[in-house]
Amino acid sequence: MPTPADPAAALPLTLDLEDFKGDFSFDALFGGLVDELLPEYRGEDDAAPAPPPPPPVLGAAPPVFPAVDELLGLFKHSCKELVDLRKQIDKRLQNLKKEVAVQDAKHRKTLGELEKGVDGLFDSFARLDSRISSVGQTAAKIGDHLQSAESQRETASQTIDLIKYLMEFNSTPGDLMELSPLFSDDSRVAEAASIAQKLRSFAEEDVGRHGVTTAVGSANASRGLEVAVANLQDYCNELENRLLARFDAASQRRELSTMAECAKILSQFNRGTSAMQHYVATRPMFIDVEIMNTDIQVVLGDEGLQADANYIADGLSQLYKEIADTVRREATTITAVFPSPNEVMAILVQRVLEQRVTTILDRILIKPSLAALPPLEGGHLLQYLRVLAVAYDKTKELSKDLQSIGCGDLDIEGLTESIYVAHKDEYTEFEQASLRQLYQSKMAELRAEAKQQSESTGSIGRAKGASLTASPQQLISVTVVTEFVRWNEEAIARCTMLFSQPTTVAANVKSIFACLLDQVSQYLTEGLERARESLNEAAAMRDRYVIGSSVSRRVAAAAASAAEAAASAGESSFRSFMIAVQRCASSVAILQQYFSNTISRLLLPVDGAHPSACEDMGSAVSVVEAAAHKGLLQCIDTVMSEVERLLSSEQKATDYRTPDDGALPDHRPTNACIRIVAYLSRVLEVAFNALEGFNKQSFLTELGNRLHKGLLNHWQKFTFSPSGGLRLKRDITEYGDFVRSFNAPSIDEKFELLGIVANVFIVAPESLASLFEGTPSIRKDALRDDYKTAKIASMLNNITAE
Repeated sequence: MPTPADPAAALPLTLDLEDFKGDFSFDALFGGLVDELLPEYRGEDDAAPAPPPPPPVLGAAPPVFPAVDELLGLFKHSCKELVDLRKQIDKRLQNLKKEVAVQDAKHRKTLGELEKGVDGLFDSFARLDSRISSVGQTAAKIGDHLQSAESQRETASQTIDLIKYLMEFNSTPGDLMELSPLFSDDSRVAEAASIAQKLRSFAEEDVGRHGVTTAVGSANASRGLEVAVANLQDYCNELENRLLARFDAASQRRELSTMAECAKILSQFNRGTSAMQHYVATRPMFIDVEIMNTDIQVVLGDEGLQADANYIADGLSQLYKEIADTVRREATTITAVFPSPNEVMAILVQRVLEQRVTTILDRILIKPSLAALPPLEGGHLLQYLRVLAVAYDKTKELSKDLQSIGCGDLDIEGLTESIYVAHKDEYTEFEQASLRQLYQSKMAELRAEAKQQSESTGSIGRAKGASLTASPQQLISVTVVTEFVRWNEEAIARCTMLFSQPTTVAANVKSIFACLLDQVSQYLTEGLERARESLNEAAAMRDRYVIGSSVSRRVAAAAASAAEAAASAGESSFRSFMIAVQRCASSVAILQQYFSNTISRLLLPVDGAHPSACEDMGSAVSVVEAAAHKGLLQCIDTVMSEVERLLSSEQKATDYRTPDDGALPDHRPTNACIRIVAYLSRVLEVAFNALEGFNKQSFLTELGNRLHKGLLNHWQKFTFSPSGGLRLKRDITEYGDFVRSFNAPSIDEKFELLGIVANVFIVAPESLASLFEGTPSIRKDALRDDYKTAKIASMLNNITAE
């Protein structure tokens, strides 16, 4: 306890257990202790004015913190109170622990007793559950016995009734007058039908079972049942006919409920098949002749079998839409009437395809004879193929519509295919025959046009060589080849429409494409051959007017005029052949593009089909290339023949042996050179436009080699003066400038070498040695006009000896 001398002795007890409950705050506790001693630290609102400080003691230092003693005493007193409070708490905790231990012991004891009681309850529940299960099993057995007994009772009762009814049917055969009222009561038709079916099944089974016994046993045991079977069959037939008559009457009145009732009863007879078939067979679309005639009229119109395929397609679309609408209406009735509508729909759709659709297809698809094809003018074969394609396409659309309406388990796709199987089996042969017929007709048309044009030209035109140069349009036309491709493309479209299996499609496409290859190859080859005939006739015309040197001037003039005409014919034939080659190349490009865009994608899915077709196309193109190659060689012969004629007629001996009279030398090309270069420029213009790539390069290279050889042979017939050598070099330069347009380095090199050779005729005799040393390939012969006077022979021998 604080003493009177202690500054904190006068302080009351400031701490209590309640201060530490709830949200305890040390700051609040501390503030409550020191507020009285340190009022200057209070907030501004509740702070009281601080007492004035005590006067300082004379000679003593003023204290730094005057309230420190009071606070120290307060803190010591508070610590003492806190210790007392802790002791109180400890004492309370000890008391609580003892009470908890006592209660825990009591609780454990109670739990033990409860566990023993629960175990006893579980044992009691298990015994009760076992007892209940045993009682339930017993009750179930009793129920099964009772149900079995009831079932046996009902079966016995029904058996008694069936035996009684069976005895009624054992009366005189064919006598159904003494039957129970059940079998004649219209209100109990369903029950009568059920009983009659049961009796018939039993009787038929018994007859069948005894049928395998001995003859005696059969006679004794099954004689009465055979009578019953016959009577029951007659009764069932009569009942079925009555129900069908009632069903038809209700159908006429559109009484769906009565129809449904009859259909339900009829379903007990052979699962209702007769009722389903009867309903389908009595539909107007199958029995009304007027409807059938209308179908033909809708599809063919007034034109009959001559109707266009597009017209027939429109007619089939209209007819098939009407059929689908009819089936859709029937489906509504069938769903409302029959217990098994899917089976009825299967019968109805099958009947639609096999009767109504097949009837119209038989009228529009009349298969021609491959042994005796109909004329193309009637369009019967091509018309048949086109109608087959549109009919197949429209029938497939109809089958999809019918399948969406409902057709039960019917394989409608297989049924549709079976309708066309007879046509598809021979489709490829018909397609090939049609393409061949179209080709033959087109060729006959072109020949007739050519003949008419030839006749219109007249004898005067033929005398002037018109017969030698058929027009390029008569030879080869890209339009005609495009027409071939269009025919084939149409056939391929039909093929892909009719067949879906990749293997079958590839085989048929390959066969059809082979027709196009044959047509294009034959057409182009024949066109090139006709162009070659013009070249041959021009060559024969040139040979016909070759004359000797010892003829009169009049004869020579006439021969020269004829040679000019032959040259004109040859030039015209050359142009025609080049145009034919150009159109041939364009046609082959069209063929290759068609193969790449259309045929390849159809052949690639099948192993080996695409490479085989590529090989076939390569073979066909190679035949055309061979014909073109022969013609191009003839073109070169034609050109070189004219070059040789111009050299022979225009080249004078004095061109290269001009007299040295002091006049200025003529640096112009010779007249022969000018005429030949002009001719080559004119005639080869069409070759530059007609040929491309490797073909162009090969042709120009061959022509360049022939030209070089021809000029060299020609110049070897002359002797040259120095000024003549200059003219020769000028001619060589002119020829070299022209052949440079060939873009053939080997030809350019040959003409450059000719220019070097010309130096032999220009340099002085004493300079020949150095020229020969630099150009060892120069021919050392007597082509110089001073060969003898300048003693060049001995000079050449000395050069050779050195």
